[in-house]
Amino acid sequence: MDLKEFLEKGQDHFLPNLSIDLVIIGQEDSVLKCLLLQIGDKWILPGGFIQLDESVQQAVERNLRERTGLENPHFKFLSVFGDSQRKFSHEIKEFLIHTGQPWNDDFWLNTRFVTLAYYSLVNIGETHPTVSNFDKSFAWFSLDELPDMWMDHASIVQEARKRLKEDIISEHISYNLLPEQFTMPELHQLHESILEEKLDRSRFQKKMLASGRFKRLPKLKKETPGRNPYQYSIRK
Repeated sequence: MDLKEFLEKGQDHFLPNLSIDLVIIGQEDSVLKCLLLQIGDKWILPGGFIQLDESVQQAVERNLRERTGLENPHFKFLSVFGDSQRKFSHEIKEFLIHTGQPWNDDFWLNTRFVTLAYYSLVNIGETHPTVSNFDKSFAWFSLDELPDMWMDHASIVQEARKRLKEDIISEHISYNLLPEQFTMPELHQLHESILEEKLDRSRFQKKMLASGRFKRLPKLKKETPGRNPYQYSIRK
């Protein structure tokens, strides 16, 4: 679907007044980052809309697949964001006029939107981000250094970061941010980054191994002289 048809006839293909926003989180150089898309001078979360003939889950999976190139990425429901003034038609109108595109006050996007927000944990090295008709570029930003973002998108990112802190205490999901094979020091460092606090390494390793989720591999990872930790993978 080209941009003109999307603007003029989007309501014939997608559920009106409802969108999906995705906080796609990865780790790079020991820094937690999220994937953002640029529209004009500001940045937004990846996302999209729900087709008339698909479920919400199918829409989330499709949007994640289109944005990351991953076939079965991790994702989890975050929250509903539906402020009474949640309307981004001003930003869209400004962007379209600036780029020489037509704008009509009757466009289906010129109304209030409620969004279903999800967060996804990915291994950045395995992703292949893409842009759409609206976006001109993409980038991974540190969760501590977010750029100027549209509407409430920065708040959605911070809510996802808060939820991630809560979830990794009760669930073993952080491995989604790592390669298929990883070391306990790498998992330990990742948890410290997420929780933003120091964790006793010995206690952490004992807790992780006691969970039964991690399988030790026979080969060692060569790092520095005298420090060759075992590699692990997730038990299927």
